[in-house]
Amino acid sequence: MSFYIHPNAICESAHIGLGTRVWAFAHILPDAIIGIDCNICDGVFIENKVSVGNRVTIKCGVQLWDGVTLEDDVFVGPNVTFTNDRRPRSKQYPDEFEKTLVCAGASIGANATILPGLVIGRRAMIGAGAVVTQSVPPNAIVVGNPARITGYVDSLPFMPVDVREGTKLGPVDPTQVRGVTLHHFNHVNDLRGSLSVGEFEREIPFIPRRYFLVFDVPSEETRGQHAHKVCHQFLICVKGRCAVVADDGKARQEFMLDSPATGLYLPPMTWGTQYKYSPDAILLVFASDFYDADDYIREYGEFIDLTE
Repeated sequence: MSFYIHPNAICESAHIGLGTRVWAFAHILPDAIIGIDCNICDGVFIENKVSVGNRVTIKCGVQLWDGVTLEDDVFVGPNVTFTNDRRPRSKQYPDEFEKTLVCAGASIGANATILPGLVIGRRAMIGAGAVVTQSVPPNAIVVGNPARITGYVDSLPFMPVDVREGTKLGPVDPTQVRGVTLHHFNHVNDLRGSLSVGEFEREIPFIPRRYFLVFDVPSEETRGQHAHKVCHQFLICVKGRCAVVADDGKARQEFMLDSPATGLYLPPMTWGTQYKYSPDAILLVFASDFYDADDYIREYGEFIDLTE
């Protein structure tokens, strides 16, 4: 055969991809679909309405119930628990079970629990033992019960290029993310109070047509999670603090905005996410264009395709 089934496994499905290995005491029902080069370890149970992509690893003691889809290159750790019914009752079945999608490249740590009807985004990382009650954005790292975002995969904290020499680059710092720059405004402080000032087309590299304020955001919430095709944005946290993750499809970097004298420029085709809001945070965003729903890219997969 072009795939391997351990003698002590039960594989009722004819939809098993090339190079896939199914180990002892695993049980795969007839309508399940398994991709190529997968590794299905001891004691895994896979129900009928389940789709598993290519190069997926499913460690021991995992059950994939009806409605679960794992895309390519997903890792599922030992004893991860998927669910498909939020209000289960013995001998009572819904007309259709809720669907759960684990997107390409995501990893789920041992003993995590995934509630039904969620999307685990591309290359997201679920910590061991986490209880995931809400969908997880692409590249997000979540831990705890209930799971909360603590960081983003491969997102390095921003530091000036010449930080080792103990000097700053000046009013504008380049970053590792294409076109993104961190700006430092004049900050005047005396007995009358503090003042920070910037000029459009000088310190801020465009003339805005729109602004909006983000405030009263619970600290665990995430905002943004989109890119713009043509619109430029400039972010200033005028009160409190929040973190911004900028992503150009290849490089990803995190910035802490914690001063009204600091701003972050996001050019078009930059995926932006804001999180770690302090309770008093007020984020001011200048935009180069009027609101246009068609200018938004809201799916990370589409964004990656457009940047390649």
